[in-house]
Amino acid sequence: MELKTLYREIVNEHNLHPEHKRNLENPTMVLEGVNPSCGDDINLQLEIRDGVITDAAFNGNGCAISQASADMMIDLIMGKPLEEAMRLQKSFMGMIQGTASEEEIEELEEAAALQDISHMPARVKCAVLGWRTMREMVEKLEGE
Repeated sequence: MELKTLYREIVNEHNLHPEHKRNLENPTMVLEGVNPSCGDDINLQLEIRDGVITDAAFNGNGCAISQASADMMIDLIMGKPLEEAMRLQKSFMGMIQGTASEEEIEELEEAAALQDISHMPARVKCAVLGWRTMREMVEKLEGE
C-alpha cells in the first residue's frame, strides 16, 4: 500500500470514527477554538490532575482534517504531563512548518499522517486548530 493512501485512511478513520468526540463529565478546562477562515470549530475539554492530562475530549464541527487532527492529538496527549503535551504540540507545529526532525515526527505517531498538509496552505489552519487550542489552554492554566 502506498504511504499516501495509508495516511489518507488514518485521517478518514479518525474523522469517521473519532474515539474522543464526546463531552467530559468534569473537565478542568474547556476552550473553544475557531478557524474563522473556514468556520471549523473545536470545543476542547481537558481533565488535568497533578499536572497530567488524565482525560480529554472534543466536540465541534468542521472538515475531516480538523476533526481527525483533534482526535489524533488527544490520542497522543492523554496520560501525559502538561510539559510533554506542550513539547508534542511544538513538534506538530514544527512538522507542519517543515522544521521538525525525523525523530520529532516519529513521536507524533498517527498525527504524522498530516505531514503533507504543509503543502496545502488553505488546510494548515484546519490541521493545527486542536493543537493551537490545547496550547492556549495550557498557557492560560500556567498563567493562573
